[in-house]
Amino acid sequence: MPTNIDWKWMFTTYEGRIERGRWWIGVAVLLVVALISTILFGTDGLVAFIITIVLQLAGLMLHIKRCHDRDKSGWWCLLLLIPFVGFLWALVDLGLLEGTPGTNRFGPDPLAREKI
Repeated sequence: MPTNIDWKWMFTTYEGRIERGRWWIGVAVLLVVALISTILFGTDGLVAFIITIVLQLAGLMLHIKRCHDRDKSGWWCLLLLIPFVGFLWALVDLGLLEGTPGTNRFGPDPLAREKI
């Protein structure tokens, strides 16, 4: 189980790599925040629109870092725009498959850092 999560880094930058455990935690946090904001603000209006945009950007940063861990460009996240296919791709490629062991072009192995 991941410890010492840097929440700001997780949701505000596309640089670096993130392992599956932290990715799942990030996805769960975004889903809970989206649910709470829908309950509080509904789905119409300026506040709901702004919250949706912020959550979409935070999710994109999270997914890009997970792509980096799989040694893929963040451009692969464009698959998320394809209904159903994008969801299946994210579930399998980002959520189930292991990241690249060792250092890759996007940085050091996040699991190796955690073992130190």
